[in-house]
Amino acid sequence: MQIKSGADMIAESKNRIREVSIEEVKKMVGASGAPLLLDVREPQETNLGRIPGAIVIPRGTMETKIESVAPREAFVVIYCASGNRSALAADTLQQMGYHNVASMAGGFNAWAVSGGAVES
Repeated sequence: MQIKSGADMIAESKNRIREVSIEEVKKMVGASGAPLLLDVREPQETNLGRIPGAIVIPRGTMETKIESVAPREAFVVIYCASGNRSALAADTLQQMGYHNVASMAGGFNAWAVSGGAVES
């Protein structure tokens, strides 16, 4: 078995998934066919704010909880703080049979800096 670093795992995931920009997500939110926004950050992070309407499921429990909130045919855009955990999460959801998933490049930090709406 080849030993991989966390950075290796993230890079491999990013090669297998779709990433969407913050501007793309801003255009999708509130539009017809808007994606389900999935925040995979930890509670101490989401307590500082999240994208309005996002569903919060920490990355560590996503596999066991996602099916109760999103059918496999749902369009899901996942975000974390910077875009790394969300890439891993998108890769995992694809392995679970979710075929219309994407990771938001730059994550919540970039969203907030760009002036994206934030709720507490």
